Amino acid sequence: MLILANVRERWSGFLGAFVAVLVGVALITTTLVIYDSARAKVQPRYTGTAALALPQQAVDADGSPEDRMPWSKAEAAPLVAGLDKIPGVADAVVDRSFYAQAIRDGKPVTDEGALQSGHGWDSARMAPYKLVSGRAPSGTDEVVVDRALGAAVGSALTVNITQGREQFTVVGTVDGPGYYFSEAFAARQQPGVGAIALVTDKGADTGAIVTAAKKVLGDKSDVVSGDGRSELQPQYIEHKRFLGVQLISAMAILGLFTTVFVVASMLVLATGMRRREIGLLRTIGAAPQQVKRVIIGEAAVVGLLGSIAGCVAGVLAAPLLRNILQGLDVAPPGMEVTVAAWPLLTGSAIGVGVSVIGAWTAGRKAAQVAPIEALLDSRSANKGMGRGRWIAGLAVLGAGVLLAIGTATSSADNRINMAIFATMTLIVAAALLAPVFIGPVGRFLTAPFQRGGSAAPVLIRAELVANPRRAASLVAPVIAAVGFAVLLSGMVETMRVAYPAGEALKVSGQTIVTPDGTPGNTDEVVAANPVGKAALPTRAFVLKDAAAGKGTEHAGNTAGATVLDVLGSRDPRWSKPGEAVLGERTAKKLGLAKGQEVPVRFADGTAVTLRVGAVLPDDPARGDFVVPRDLVRAHDPAALTDDIFVPGDAKASAAVPGTALHDAAEYALADYNTDAKLTESLAMMLIVIAVGYSVIAVANSMAMAAHGRRRDFGVMKSAGGTVRQLLLVSVGETSLVIVVGAALGILVTLPPLAGMASGLSQATSSDVGLHLSTGTLTTAVLGTLVAAVLAGLAVTSKTLRRQAA
Repeated sequence: MLILANVRERWSGFLGAFVAVLVGVALITTTLVIYDSARAKVQPRYTGTAALALPQQAVDADGSPEDRMPWSKAEAAPLVAGLDKIPGVADAVVDRSFYAQAIRDGKPVTDEGALQSGHGWDSARMAPYKLVSGRAPSGTDEVVVDRALGAAVGSALTVNITQGREQFTVVGTVDGPGYYFSEAFAARQQPGVGAIALVTDKGADTGAIVTAAKKVLGDKSDVVSGDGRSELQPQYIEHKRFLGVQLISAMAILGLFTTVFVVASMLVLATGMRRREIGLLRTIGAAPQQVKRVIIGEAAVVGLLGSIAGCVAGVLAAPLLRNILQGLDVAPPGMEVTVAAWPLLTGSAIGVGVSVIGAWTAGRKAAQVAPIEALLDSRSANKGMGRGRWIAGLAVLGAGVLLAIGTATSSADNRINMAIFATMTLIVAAALLAPVFIGPVGRFLTAPFQRGGSAAPVLIRAELVANPRRAASLVAPVIAAVGFAVLLSGMVETMRVAYPAGEALKVSGQTIVTPDGTPGNTDEVVAANPVGKAALPTRAFVLKDAAAGKGTEHAGNTAGATVLDVLGSRDPRWSKPGEAVLGERTAKKLGLAKGQEVPVRFADGTAVTLRVGAVLPDDPARGDFVVPRDLVRAHDPAALTDDIFVPGDAKASAAVPGTALHDAAEYALADYNTDAKLTESLAMMLIVIAVGYSVIAVANSMAMAAHGRRRDFGVMKSAGGTVRQLLLVSVGETSLVIVVGAALGILVTLPPLAGMASGLSQATSSDVGLHLSTGTLTTAVLGTLVAAVLAGLAVTSKTLRRQAA
């Protein structure tokens, strides 16, 4: 009852923490709701299936589950026959997907899913898609298409496939997307079998069918049904989901950090301003543990109320975030917002947990308040720093420095995350050590005004020197706001300069043939550009535990298979028959050395024993696992070629539809711009979140501080201070605090940004300097300054009016 009474009586003192929890939980809830809504769903083309039989899953070089190893034709035949005999199964359909894209008026028809739009006719039964007109394809030059394509039955249609443009006769149309060829043609395009769909009789028992299918397949394969069928997703949808998850994960992490940081600092500030009240409780007999329980209980109530309001706000904001993701093209098609219980429960638990943890930290200090402090100023204990704060601050500072150094040496994929974590750590260190800087900086900045005859600089200086810990609590959210704004905008500016310059340097003097409206280059494009690098990528499986010397048949034992990217090269240095060239890192992870033999299983389900011809230093331009191009083409007929790099002394051709030519500078800029829009949008969203949240915290902190100093204002007014003078003192002190916080916020970002620039210099082999966005920095500083000044003035004016009344 005491806790609830305190919250009711002191609601204005808890308002800042309540708002901070509300905003933090709203942000976290919104991101979790969108994350849950973006989960993989069963694709329409599988809605007519009861279950899917899938081959064994392999792991990547780090041991994480990844691709499934397709069955070979010989392996799949008995499985299909056995599954087809299960009672209740109408048909066991071999599902094949490969590249197919219509060419109209000399240009590829826009199709995001073109890489997997080609299928065998039997796959149409899985949806099921029905014939609207015509008949099923029977010859290898016949195709059935989506009626939305507008191709009439009997007309000729040019379709781009892996080999290049081919003429097909449209023999039918269906009421669903895709290009459906004869089963014989589909088997040539994709010999391996990645899934077998079970189409059941009406009213069949799915559970019994799944059980029987598992017996047919054995232990090394899987049968998925219901929502488990969502495992099979088109590559472009998976890519969008990956980008979207990356974006909202960054938002959630930043929101969580900012919530913890802001709520904790505000609760410490609020508790520190109640020392006289706590001292009075101790005077009337309250034990330290009782004081601690009261403070934690109050925070739990405030956290619960803020979490409830935050969950409501988060659910209401979820459609807005969904629309933003769709605008950035990183949301799965047709994504709908669905609200499950777990995002709300998680958000509430975080809100209450953060409040309790923050109060526990403040309560430990409050429990040490002696009864005599009921007679002292609440701010009398705000001087200096304790031993624990010194130790924690220096330890966190050391960790931040190590992370900043790690930013320079980390890989390209981890460099941004490392810089963000380094900045987070340094922000915490700056907040812990801020009292050390407050006094000296206050003396330095107010020194020029000491001889002006005005009392305001003297009062401001005395306040900062006498109460550095209170000022440090006000500085903390400013450090976070400015720090994140400078870091994120600085990363974007640095990468904007580094990546195009580095990429252009790598391909200088070459002409690059790139896909234009297609997912890759066909063999027709490669034939038109016979000179230059034309890497043919595929996913293959290294069978480390399989017996070598099995020829081109499958190795049989697929235990311990590792999936990785394999490049087929036409460079004579790397394309020696029967050999593979490995990078040092890949060779080490696979446990291979020069001269060893290793079975490699390809997309068609067969395995080839290769000899490790060389282990060379890692080179992204060469590839980590390189084999002859003809070997990849023989075992993966559906693979498309990457960008083709034609030397300056050879002529590049863009005569084949769906291709474009770029020089080094154009290619580098186009390659960077592909991801630049998303990167800049992500950075801007994170800046808005960090700065916006911190501005709210700054305003609340300044309002709380102004409210807590009402006795000071009363004394200064009784001593002859005018309202104008007191407001100027408030503005001056607030501005000084913002300046200190902004300076620390900039300083904590410089080491991570410098480390990032150093890493980019090494990665791009170019001179990359540290670049800052002055516009973003100015906006962040002015935004926090205006918010703080307005909040302080509003509360100070209200306090002075009440005192006058």
